[in-house]
Amino acid sequence: MRSEVGGAGSLRMRLVINRPYLFALLGVCLVVALAWTTRTLRQPVGPGSAAPTFAALTLTGDTVRLEDYAGNVILLNIWATWCPPCREEMPSMERLYRHFKEQQASFEILAVSIDALEGQADVQGNMGGDLAAFAEEYRLTFVILHDPSGKIQETYQTMGIPESFLIGKDGIIGRRVAGPADWDSPGYREFINRLLAGESPQEK
Repeated sequence: MRSEVGGAGSLRMRLVINRPYLFALLGVCLVVALAWTTRTLRQPVGPGSAAPTFAALTLTGDTVRLEDYAGNVILLNIWATWCPPCREEMPSMERLYRHFKEQQASFEILAVSIDALEGQADVQGNMGGDLAAFAEEYRLTFVILHDPSGKIQETYQTMGIPESFLIGKDGIIGRRVAGPADWDSPGYREFINRLLAGESPQEK
């Protein structure tokens, strides 16, 4: 009888000791199950996928969203004033914008800055710049937007800045470009012309 009692106590002790491991195992299973059930909600953002919507501020403080520019071919550019490669590509973006505006094409550039608020630092210590002064310095006439939260980077799954997306009139991403680009080059002009014509050229 004594051995049976001892055996039962020993079993209870093993269950108590193993309980944290049981909870950990259940937690892992829950995470895996959640990831599996929500896998379709986090599709890669790139050529062939629908451009996710986002909200950002204009230089006058108004809130705009991607859908406010529906029906246009859009060059969405994610950048910051403290980023040298971003500064490098801005003049070519302005030339590209003026080229298509002279043709009265349905083309827009939305340059969304992830700068912190002016005079404040972001989590990496980068100081927020004066966007209006930046636009004036570079004589930019396309749309400059501001997302001080940087949420657009998560939405578009960017790896760094600058990062850009060419979006067709149908809202489908045709091309994703990491790093600076010569936007006024013949290749990009031709690609945008095809988007303006309603084609769906997708480059992975």
